[in-house]
Amino acid sequence: MASDQDEFLRATMGAMDLVYNLSRRLTDGRQDAEDLVQDTFLQAFRAWADHRRPKKVEPWLATICLNLARSRYRARARRPSEVPFEEWMVQAGSSSDPESQAVGKIEREQLYRAMRALPEEQRVAITLVDLSGLSTYQAAEAMGTPRGTVLSRLHRGRRALARLLGDRIEEVTR
Repeated sequence: MASDQDEFLRATMGAMDLVYNLSRRLTDGRQDAEDLVQDTFLQAFRAWADHRRPKKVEPWLATICLNLARSRYRARARRPSEVPFEEWMVQAGSSSDPESQAVGKIEREQLYRAMRALPEEQRVAITLVDLSGLSTYQAAEAMGTPRGTVLSRLHRGRRALARLLGDRIEEVTR
């Protein structure tokens, strides 16, 4: 068992940033992303221990993460929405400029909203290729689609994102 753990850690720890970045794009909050990363590596280790080991670890972990995120999304859609306690608390005594924090948060939220407005296939393709740095071949393997499908989803997603954010960019430059 110990050699399985060591071998698993050596093979997968290099992909930790990829899985975390992917999970941040697929969830609404940092804590949800961390939970998704933990569940991804737990499920991957179970498969590893059962001697179901991939040739390429990154697309394999990305696939596991995507599938878990989809399952969580479906489960969450069946429950009433929850509001985190932190949103109700007011943070006092912030040391940096409140105005710049507010502007940064608004811009980040608009980007997150624009990403969430994209269809899931396009959002996943952009997240895997543009934000996580996978090749289109690896993204195709992770998504279970042909490479051409990934390329077309990337193209349509980038165009839609540019349209969604274009209005915001014009506002800032005026």
